[in-house]
Parts: sequence; structure tokens; C-alpha cells
Amino acid sequence: MDVHILGGLSVREGGVSITPTAAAPRQVLALLTAFAGQVVPVTVLTEELWPSGAPRGARTELAAHIAELRTLIARALQDAEDDGAPGAWTERRTADAVLVSLPGGYRLDTGVGVHDIGQFERAAGAGYRAMDVGDLPRASLRLGEALALWRGEPYAGVAAGPRLRREIERLETARLSVLDQWVEAQLALGRHEEILSELPGLAARYATDEPLQAHLMVTLLRCGRHDEALAVYERLRAVLHRETGTEPSARLRRLQHSVLAVRHTRVGTGRTAPHPADAAFGHGYAPAATAPARTDAAPAVTWYGPALPRIPAQLRSVRADTATKGVAVAV
Repeated sequence: MDVHILGGLSVREGGVSITPTAAAPRQVLALLTAFAGQVVPVTVLTEELWPSGAPRGARTELAAHIAELRTLIARALQDAEDDGAPGAWTERRTADAVLVSLPGGYRLDTGVGVHDIGQFERAAGAGYRAMDVGDLPRASLRLGEALALWRGEPYAGVAAGPRLRREIERLETARLSVLDQWVEAQLALGRHEEILSELPGLAARYATDEPLQAHLMVTLLRCGRHDEALAVYERLRAVLHRETGTEPSARLRRLQHSVLAVRHTRVGTGRTAPHPADAAFGHGYAPAATAPARTDAAPAVTWYGPALPRIPAQLRSVRADTATKGVAVAV
């Protein structure tokens, strides 16, 4: 079974779609795919479908949705059997074995196939490990592969109840963490000019994400665009004040002060040599540095659809929490 979630729900068994068009069974299938291989209790499914309280006959209606899904699965298995060679794996599968009834709940057994969340998590994990050991080209490649799996918002087109909303939030948080690390790897490799065309749009989409705003400031600073780097800080400050009533973190304020010092030194003296203020970023500042030759085949990182939900900073992973600190290394 092939499951794609990162940009709309698509579930196919033997190459045949089993994704319902009706909203309720589609929502049930979405929650089952979110916890594929695990038992999803009936209480969780009813809470998802009826967050304000299950009506009379809710279990009967849920059972009808499960029956509809099994009908779609059975048809897909039959089509795959008709098209495949005798003895194929799909011949030995039944709808009841794919969508299993167990005491108190149901389990979706996807068997062999592709699950894009699993692909994303494996690529992201490989990228994080490469970052940890300082293998920046591999980190850039694997993190880029993870981001390239996203075709849009997770579970797009599915009515999300409380459980699916939490899963969507988890995925978005993971995506932001990977994005922060990917940008950090690009900066550490000297690819600031290559990513400058992408970063402003991403920063606008995640307007309260401090690590991403810091990465954009550093990228603009490296390209000699000091005023634009300062404008990023002011936009962040205005958005935070308007939406949360807070100010940028102390780390971001230090970054802003360092940009001001660099701009003042370059404009006032015309110097191009490193200025003592550059120490705030960890090492020498090179606004005109040429990026090293690419040795990998990093996939394009494309972002589709409208602005994604903003994830509060306190929900970010520990790794993402260190991303701004990584700016000191990246400049």
C-alpha cells in the first residue's frame, strides 16, 4: 500500500486508489494512515469525527465508514490480482486483513509500499546525523530530500478533528526543524547566494520563526545587503509585538546590533577587511565569498499552496531551538 500525506491524502493499494471522496470515511482513513500499523481505538475515531460529542448511533455510523473503506480495499485487491501474476502478494491479502477489526479499535496494515512520512523521517534523520558529525554536503543533500517530499500541506483536503490537527501540527513542526537545519547547512557551505531567492518567501510564510528570520538576516549580511537584513529584524519585531506582545529574543537582538556595527564600519570607513564586530558571528565575515562548487545533486526545495499555520516557538523541537545558535557558525 502506498500512502502519501505530505500534500493531500492519497492511499493506493496495488496501484488502485482507495481514498474515499466522501468527507467522513476520508477522515477515518486519514487517521488510520496517521497511525498505520497501530490500533486506533474506537473512542479516538469517534472523537475525531464528532469532537463536540458523539451522537446516538455513532458507533454504527463509524462501522459503516469502515465497511465502505473495506469495500474500496477489496476492489483494489481484486483489480491488482486480475492485473498481476498468479501467486502475487495481493492474492493473499483480504480487505479484512488490511483493515483489521480488533477489540476496541481498528488497525490499518499497509504491508509493503511507500509511506511518505516514513521517507521524510528517514531522510531527516540521516540529515541530522550528518550535521552532528560535520558532513555538511551529505546533510544538505538528505535534508533537501526530506523537504522535497512535501507537495503542500499535510492532509490537505481532509476535514481535521482534534487528533488529526495534532498530527498536522507535529508534521509542520518537524518540517520547520528540517528547514532550519537545511538552511544552516547551506550557509555553512557558503551557498548564501544560491538560497537568497528562496529565503524571503519562506521567512514571510513563517513570519514568527526566529531561527529562519536569523538565517535570512545572515544571508543578506553575507551578500552585503545590510539594510535589508535590518528590515527583516524590524518586521519580525512588529509581527511578534502584534501577535504575541513579545520582543525578539536576546540572540536576535545581538544579531541586529552586530549587523548595525558591520554596516556602520563598512559605510563609515569603506573597509572590506574583517571588522571586530564580526566576532559576534563566530568568525570572519566575507560578504562577497564565492560558494564552493556543488558536488551533490540536491533536490529542489519547492513550497506550494497558501501560508502554512504558524507553529508557536515553544512547540519546536530541541534541535530547532539550537538553530539560531548555529548562525554564529554559519556566517
